[in-house]
Amino acid sequence: MNPSPVAPWEWGLFGVVVLAMILVDLLAHRHHHKDTKKRAYAWSIAWIAVGLSFSVLVWWRHGGVTAQEYLGAYLIEKSLSLDNLFVFLVIFSSLRVPEDKQRGVLFWGIFGALVFRAVFIFLGLEALQRWHWVVYIFGAILLYAAWRVARRHPSEESDSKVVHWLEKRMPVTTEYEGEKFFKRVNGKLLATPLLIALLSIELTDVAFAIDSVPAALSVSQNLFVVYTSNVFAILGLRALYIALAKTVHELRYLHLGLGAVLAFAGLKMILSDWIHVHPLLSVGIIVVCIGLSVWASVRANKRHPMHPETRREEDGPRGGRHEELHA
Repeated sequence: MNPSPVAPWEWGLFGVVVLAMILVDLLAHRHHHKDTKKRAYAWSIAWIAVGLSFSVLVWWRHGGVTAQEYLGAYLIEKSLSLDNLFVFLVIFSSLRVPEDKQRGVLFWGIFGALVFRAVFIFLGLEALQRWHWVVYIFGAILLYAAWRVARRHPSEESDSKVVHWLEKRMPVTTEYEGEKFFKRVNGKLLATPLLIALLSIELTDVAFAIDSVPAALSVSQNLFVVYTSNVFAILGLRALYIALAKTVHELRYLHLGLGAVLAFAGLKMILSDWIHVHPLLSVGIIVVCIGLSVWASVRANKRHPMHPETRREEDGPRGGRHEELHA
């Protein structure tokens, strides 16, 4: 079955679903309910369920192969988004942002990420359609990203270079003004730590997009498939961060699974002229890579629990996936 063109009402339905979920999320927190792990897990499950359920619409409208491409792109983005959790931890830790003030920063940070992803995806697709050789550049980027990811667990980062870079270039106060991003001190308007945290999240997402967008494009070059899968993968990040913030460091082998996924995506792009990988096989490989890394992490942690501080002492300083931004 050949996929049919994407109708305007499909984009409209997608927008309505996303907007409805965001409004429900905002209403659920309108009285500043405490973000307990139980609530966070419930919201994470809800976002994942919506993201996976959207594949039914894709299958109905565009066929099974396109639906498999959607699932592959969604799983890649969801897997790579786990790496964002470590960056969030480092940023909030560097700025000592209280837990009750992190939710608003995450919401606006993720909202901004949706805009950046749209730009990156559009430019990436345009480049691939105009110049075929770009596929080899994207493939090389992914292979390099795979090497960066696999060489070091992201929880070893104890400080954010982006935070320090911004603090040196902006008038900043260490005082908070509720959940506001600016505070007036002695008649001068200064940025609060919340604005630094928000800008840091936005800037590091640009770095993440350089890896994750080509990875999604390795599975599909359908704008509707790539963007919708990106959005559903990203929108659940806030709840996922709250649910896993205190335990995500225990996934000690996750970076190896993410590296394997990126390496697979890179090789898939580079060899696309000679080897065709069925979308369903791509889904299976992604699931196996991430599943094995999580299983190995859980098993190892039961035998030898390790905290981030212990890991840093044992491993010592090395390079990481995202050297974030160089001043």
